[in-house]
Amino acid sequence: MTRFDAADTAERRKLFAEAVLAHRNRGSQFCTIEVDPADVPGGDESDDDEPTPVPWIQFAEKTFNLDCTESELDRLKDLLSEFPSCRIDRIERPDEADGVNVRITARSDANRLGQFADRALQVTYGLDDDYRAWVTQL
Repeated sequence: MTRFDAADTAERRKLFAEAVLAHRNRGSQFCTIEVDPADVPGGDESDDDEPTPVPWIQFAEKTFNLDCTESELDRLKDLLSEFPSCRIDRIERPDEADGVNVRITARSDANRLGQFADRALQVTYGLDDDYRAWVTQL
């Protein structure tokens, strides 16, 4: 991998697939993808008390992990019908957190996993088609 960000659909999916392959080849603990804070809906509204969280998704072995709100979870569940190789494995609602943590088992090739990561971020968090994402950890 020589680049770590992308802002159009084809390039993001290619980047995410490369990140999955790099994670697998390196045997790293996980890879993390984060959305550029400037592209988060409501992210430009300045509220020092509660800043808008930056969406992220992690992949480890055969599992995606992400945090979301209940309404975002509903959108994520609807998206899963497009990806039969992906299914929710666990949903946790920690008392100390406002949202939910979702683990999704995904058994597929790197390209399909890259497509899922892109769509999951876009649909779950209501991102525009041209959102920028960064691979921040491999």
